[in-house]
Amino acid sequence: MTRFIFITGGVVSSLGKGLMAASLAALLQARGYRVRIRKFDPYLNVDPGTMSPYQHGEVYVTDDGAETDLDLGHYERFTGVAAHQSDNVTSGRIYSQIIQRERRGDYLGATVQVIPHVTDAIKAFALDDTDDLDFVLCEIGGTVGDIESLPFIEAIRQLRNELGRGQSISIHVTLVPYISAAGELKTKPTQHSVRELAALGVQPDLLVCRCEHPLPDGERAKIALFCNVPKEAVIPALDAASIYAVPLQYHAEGIDREVLKAFGIAPGSAPDLSRWTEIVERLENPEGEVTVGVVGKYVGLQDAYKSLNEALVHGGIANRVKVNIRWIDAELFETGDSDIASRLEPCHAILVPGAFGSRGAEGKIASVRFARERGVPYFGICFGMQMACIEGVRNLAGIEKASSTEFGPTDEPVVGLITEWMSESGLEKREAGGDLGGTMRLGAYPAQLAGNSVVASIYGTTGISERHRHRYEVNTAYKERLEDGGLVFSGMSPDGTLPEIVERPDHPWFVGVQFHPELKSKPFDPHPLFASFIAAAVKQSRMV
Repeated sequence: MTRFIFITGGVVSSLGKGLMAASLAALLQARGYRVRIRKFDPYLNVDPGTMSPYQHGEVYVTDDGAETDLDLGHYERFTGVAAHQSDNVTSGRIYSQIIQRERRGDYLGATVQVIPHVTDAIKAFALDDTDDLDFVLCEIGGTVGDIESLPFIEAIRQLRNELGRGQSISIHVTLVPYISAAGELKTKPTQHSVRELAALGVQPDLLVCRCEHPLPDGERAKIALFCNVPKEAVIPALDAASIYAVPLQYHAEGIDREVLKAFGIAPGSAPDLSRWTEIVERLENPEGEVTVGVVGKYVGLQDAYKSLNEALVHGGIANRVKVNIRWIDAELFETGDSDIASRLEPCHAILVPGAFGSRGAEGKIASVRFARERGVPYFGICFGMQMACIEGVRNLAGIEKASSTEFGPTDEPVVGLITEWMSESGLEKREAGGDLGGTMRLGAYPAQLAGNSVVASIYGTTGISERHRHRYEVNTAYKERLEDGGLVFSGMSPDGTLPEIVERPDHPWFVGVQFHPELKSKPFDPHPLFASFIAAAVKQSRMV
């Protein structure tokens, strides 16, 4: 029997519902259960693909090509369970599907309403493809009281009645603020938040209380009394030194035991948390440290690079070192700043991440040149690979006008939409995914690596599959000129038409990839490219 855990939040946003859900799922996994986590987003965008990183953070891409909320990255990193398109739904997607059905006449002239049509669609999403699972965790975005969240809360209320006792529980994440002037933790915000949720027909079974100071027994008992839950079901959630310490912290507070108790399941033997204790031990006791310079365009908002940030941490875990990330605005190198050397010299490695648009592009190209000429380990991801190719054509092939059609018309399109250069090179369109012209390549695609390449030795294989999110490709018409300059095309699509990886074998470590390896990295299974990149940074640090 699949059991459902519905997770809501109150008082304020950014309380860590996603991290709590991921941690709880990891704890249930450690007890031998099969889990999956799903995210309900109340906003009206169909998906976050068109949303600004400044508003929403990164777009997390799944193997099947869904553009989803960044919380799904937490889910994958903590559980190792690959997310699917069916694991994230928005109000926009639900309303869009309902309106399409109405226009087709599927409702046979009935009045289409929030109840039952919208709530039925939400319930169908929650229940879909769950037969082989022990627990499904459903996180509701936003906070209780938001107008846009009301259909989701109502759907939870209905589902809990329909599933019956013992098959679903509700966890409410709330804030217990500390008022420094009074020197006290205040429980009223939590009481009001639970009252609001109960007024909508959902009584929580567990409360997760975010607080900056330890929650005394008196306050814990008070919350339990006023919110109608057992005292043991009031779970304190203090800030942790690392997000990877959170599962251990929640376990110490008894959240997995209380969840099983709420379902009437005997806790059984203690969970195997050895992987998490090993990760925390490596984080708390590094054997050294390195500095990685990330030259990007959204450096003021690290959520825009959430998976990248975590993948670098994973590379540090693999090498038992602390990774210090120095975020550098690429535009600094486009404003006459002659101090590029002083900004990059302290870095033991340089990474240029994915991006869209021309802003900061010249600064990234300058960073590539610095890394190439100085022998500093360089990792270019998606846009970063494209900039490495443009830099190579400009400075080693002598074609100063080399550019990307993404930046505007150019006589030397080193990077462009595949339809812009395929006719000249005689290449055919790929079968996978249909016509790529003007569309985004999304999701997992296979690649074939050259057997004698650096990347083949890093992966330990010549056949890989990685996730993509981009429209523009490196033009293979420039392959010969790039390879004459030492930039080797070491990974290609299986049909040989699309460059997937470039590298410089004569450089200490210089790799550019068209895909996003950070999306598949996990703390207990660091991506091999990030593990190798940080190993190169460690070697570089010892040479300085």
